Amino acid sequence: EVLNAVLFLLIGIELLIIQISQSYIWASILMIPTVLLARFISVGLPVAILKYKNSYSPHAVKILTWGGLRGGISVALALSLPLGSFRDPLLTATYAVVIFSILVQGLTIGKVAAMANTEKK
Repeated sequence: EVLNAVLFLLIGIELLIIQISQSYIWASILMIPTVLLARFISVGLPVAILKYKNSYSPHAVKILTWGGLRGGISVALALSLPLGSFRDPLLTATYAVVIFSILVQGLTIGKVAAMANTEKK
């Protein structure tokens, strides 16, 4: 908990220093669905392969994709990048994805699970 707070504090300070351009903002916006698609594929493929041995809810992939919160590790990896032309846009995109994950996905996962449960009945 304390380390996560320190990491978010560090990325917040770093973002105050970065000159965030419009291209960084657009890249960040594009990264959110890209990360969700990558998570969908990385969860969906194993579930599709393993469903022959185990039974899964038809909504398992949707819930696992939406519930996959990213945070401290992503921030730590972005902060560990060496100075260079790719560091600032990656920090900006990482921050945007993490904030989206925490605020949007984190606050709506209960509703997604409830909708999946309702559809199952």
